[in-house]
Amino acid sequence: MSAVSSLSPAAIQRLVDSHRRFLAFLERRVESRAVAEDIRQSAFVRGLERGADLRDEENVVAWFYRVLRNAVIDHYRHRDSTQRAIEGWGKEFITHEAPAVEVHQEICACIVDLMDSLKPEYREAIRIVDLDDGSLNDLAQQSGITSGNAAVRVHRAREALRKQVRSVCGSCAEHGCVDCCCKPVNK
Repeated sequence: MSAVSSLSPAAIQRLVDSHRRFLAFLERRVESRAVAEDIRQSAFVRGLERGADLRDEENVVAWFYRVLRNAVIDHYRHRDSTQRAIEGWGKEFITHEAPAVEVHQEICACIVDLMDSLKPEYREAIRIVDLDDGSLNDLAQQSGITSGNAAVRVHRAREALRKQVRSVCGSCAEHGCVDCCCKPVNK
């Protein structure tokens, strides 16, 4: 027997009848109506799945308010952890210093070959942000993603390229080289 069928039709109807009050409750606690609607919808699904936990169907509305409070807490936890991750990746961009023009023009030749071994979206991210001196917003617009996703993509692209450089270039990857004599990447 599924959890949905464990709630009586009358209990489900009480929840449906209270949907406007639930939305008003959520709107006072989150940043927008759209977020409140999303949380309410997800909470309805979770509530129906967990309906078996309800002992007294007369208190179904009070029980559902507890489900909503927990959903709001989960929303803020998720939002805060996402924001911390984006801020961490953003610090990488703040402390990033552009190389001198001479160094920029003499970047190790194997980097160009290694770029071809990256996923296309990683290649594009490094090209736009690092090689063309574009911004995260430029990458986001050109790729059709959010600025936060652009920051994550650039971070991952740099990590993937860093791993490739270490693998192919060995010790010169640690010490830096302008006069490249690394073996070419097999494609």
